[in-house]
Amino acid sequence: MGINRRDFIKLLAGTGGIALFGKNVNVWADEHVTSLHESFGVIVDTTLCVGCRSCEKACNQINQDLPRKASEFYKDNSMLEKRRRMAADSYTVVNRYNNPEDTNRPVYVKFQCMHCTDPACVSACIVGALTKESNGAIRYDPWKCIGCRYCMAACPFQVPAYEYNNAMTPQVRKCTFCFEQRTSKGKAPACVQACPMEVMTFGKRRELIKIAKRRIEKHPDRYIPHLYGEHELGGTSWMYLSSLPFEEIDFPNLGYISPPSYTEPIQHAIFKHFIPPLTLFAVLGGLMWFLKPKVVKSESVLEEENSEK
Repeated sequence: MGINRRDFIKLLAGTGGIALFGKNVNVWADEHVTSLHESFGVIVDTTLCVGCRSCEKACNQINQDLPRKASEFYKDNSMLEKRRRMAADSYTVVNRYNNPEDTNRPVYVKFQCMHCTDPACVSACIVGALTKESNGAIRYDPWKCIGCRYCMAACPFQVPAYEYNNAMTPQVRKCTFCFEQRTSKGKAPACVQACPMEVMTFGKRRELIKIAKRRIEKHPDRYIPHLYGEHELGGTSWMYLSSLPFEEIDFPNLGYISPPSYTEPIQHAIFKHFIPPLTLFAVLGGLMWFLKPKVVKSESVLEEENSEK
């Protein structure tokens, strides 16, 4: 009994899939996602923020490689009239949102790198310029970076920014969690320390989760019953409390599974011992061989039809 084209393709796909992927996503995630119970984190309580932007100023001052901004910049409330995102010269920004329950009290939200537990940017970097530290920070090494910007495409929160205006030595820029200056020494990031309203709480991630849940239980009228970042994308070092649904303050609904847990099993399977790539090429070659006669035959039929006209 002959094999038709559909059955042949199914056979190739099944054989190649077994050879390439082997383990499923859940097994990979259990084996490879590092537990960060002892890592640092930050809770951002958006119900306390007044939009003073002291955090932005502190960030600019502690990162000496950023261009200095005048104090007047941080007193200019017109900056809050538009939604901003992180940039190569701004590692953190504060945005303002309308509060439907109290129009006289808008909601202010601070944004920066979330420092994911299983970061997509680190997984996507082909030269190891980005690394995840045991204390929770994601670090960037400009000497390794080749400017491919895969990290920018991979980040679900659209955080990394590129120095397009620097033609000679452009770098990818993002929040460093004040690793060199503070968190590597167990100190809170500069933005946390500078906040006059104590919007942010720094500490061990596992303890912060307990603190956040106690706040929600104690003040159910103030917070929605969700700690953003506890589970999103496998968990993040920066976590948020809010009185508004998170989609209303520009936090995407990304699910609980990290992107690397989907992509890295494929990557690891393809390059393991360089045997699976040969299998992949064989699958593709077999598919081309099987389809080629059909294509040639179709072209000859078309030529005959054209000659008869």
